[in-house]
Amino acid sequence: MGAVHKIQPEPHDHCDAYLGVHASVRGFAWRDRLDAGAAKTAVAISQRHGLPEMLGRVLASRGVSIDQVTTALDPTVRALMPDPSTVRDMDKAAVRLAQAIAAGEPIAVFGDYDVDGACSAALVQRFLAAHGHQARIYIPDRMTEGYGPNREAIEGLVREGSRLIVTVDCGTTGVEALGAAAPLGADVIIVDHHQAGERLPEVVAIVNPNRHDDLSGLGNLCAAGVTFLLLVATMRELRQRGTYSCDTPAPDLLALLDLVGLATVCDVVPLQGLNRAYVAKGLQAMRGRRNIGLRALADAAGLAVAPTPYHLGFVLGPRINAGGRIGDAALGARLLATGDAMEAQRIAVLLDKLNRERKAIEARIVEEAAASADRLLEADPELPLLVVAGEGWHKGVVGLVASRLTERFRRPACVIAWEEAGLGTGSLRSVDGIDIGAAVRAAVQAGHLTKGGGHAMAAGLTVERTSFDALQIFLRARLGAVARASHAAHALAIDGALTPAAVNEEFLDLMDRAGPYGQGNPQPRFAFPAHRVKFAKTVGEAHVRCVLEAGDGSRLDAVAFRVADQPLGQALLASSGMPLHVAGHLRRDTWGGRDRHELVIEDVANPRAQRPT
Repeated sequence: MGAVHKIQPEPHDHCDAYLGVHASVRGFAWRDRLDAGAAKTAVAISQRHGLPEMLGRVLASRGVSIDQVTTALDPTVRALMPDPSTVRDMDKAAVRLAQAIAAGEPIAVFGDYDVDGACSAALVQRFLAAHGHQARIYIPDRMTEGYGPNREAIEGLVREGSRLIVTVDCGTTGVEALGAAAPLGADVIIVDHHQAGERLPEVVAIVNPNRHDDLSGLGNLCAAGVTFLLLVATMRELRQRGTYSCDTPAPDLLALLDLVGLATVCDVVPLQGLNRAYVAKGLQAMRGRRNIGLRALADAAGLAVAPTPYHLGFVLGPRINAGGRIGDAALGARLLATGDAMEAQRIAVLLDKLNRERKAIEARIVEEAAASADRLLEADPELPLLVVAGEGWHKGVVGLVASRLTERFRRPACVIAWEEAGLGTGSLRSVDGIDIGAAVRAAVQAGHLTKGGGHAMAAGLTVERTSFDALQIFLRARLGAVARASHAAHALAIDGALTPAAVNEEFLDLMDRAGPYGQGNPQPRFAFPAHRVKFAKTVGEAHVRCVLEAGDGSRLDAVAFRVADQPLGQALLASSGMPLHVAGHLRRDTWGGRDRHELVIEDVANPRAQRPT
């Protein structure tokens, strides 16, 4: 399999560092991802299941026990799917939806404008279409309507004739808006995953594993994952009603997992348990290119290889989101639900164009926001949270800008776009260990926000300009202690050490067995000790490409994204062939018609500046 450096795992505490790296170029200490207990499990996994040592290390460091290895290496929906009835209100929702399908009632689907909302809406629509039923999909406009149901839209759907409204990826907090449906003669089913408040809407069913009285333990699912459970429960109810026969077979729900997998990756929920199965089998379904909309979008994006989680999160997902950010919010849902190839091609090309425009808008605002963040940190380097706001910023991209700030400055960030009416629309992104959603909900309760909500890693808010200063003080006070602790403990986890000679197709196939990777199941990160960095140059949008060379002469292509103006990029560009410890994750890449393996560099350290271990 090639040369693998045999660097012994070190004690997993704050006194020891992998390769002796206590302070990298990015300011990280490097740690072995395996603690002492997991190291023993890794050996046992390798021995009992006859697996290579490195695969045993990767599995054990991600919490896989000896008895879970078989499922971990082949996560199937069948093996990991719970009984949908364990989710509160699931049976009520399934009965009502089955009743509407059987009776041919007019149904409307009200969704969110992000990938999860679009996929969830398309799932319901495609399920209904398989039963000869078409639904009205309604996606609110991000700019004029904001997130979630609003009274005017709900009343409009009922006036159009809808007798059942299914909200997906929203609705749990829509007490007032959804209350308008029943007096007008329509029922509502909520399918959501966002954290709930104390007061819930009065509707037929609220299917949300994150409501306070739900004991299913499925709170890590995205909305599409919950929606899929509802479709399973509804099909079971329809089967009990005698709906299916040889002439009218039940739909193939597994064929819909491409949408579930896409949403699961893009909503950045933990890829553990059922979520891993959703993505693994979703990628298999996607390779069949049966969804006309996804096929058209992949073609418009120039995606000519089998999709991976990277392609879902960074190629397909941003294009679906582009409609909601700067165009027609319903484009993504319509694309994923359509059965018309010409319509799919038209929407896909438009979304690709909107995504290019979005990137240009985002780049300008990132530059301005980063400059503001630099000034804040110059005044107070210990800030627990970056809060920046700007006039003329497009509120459709503030979440992306917040992600960029969090990535660059390694702390939570809040980016707010001011409107003429004196209101600001903001998005927040966080880091592991800091629950930003809870902080936003507390700010709402304290009266600092007009509205707000979200989850641990991402949240949104609306704030009046007069409350801006008080909001900053409140959030910094609330997050200060936990942010300082998180920052002090933050380290770069390393799975093992390699040389370029080890990086071949066999090794990458081996690592793929523990995938798919993402939030909660991190991509394996490897160190390349004291490798010479050669031919470093800036390419594209501030990326740095180079070649790593080991002492045996073996080489590996490498790239670091968006770092040319940052310490990491500057260290690579100034390396001049000198040895550096380099850390990152491996990937397959196609460039100029040539398949290759490369390292995506995440950090480097000067071997001469580190203390020996």
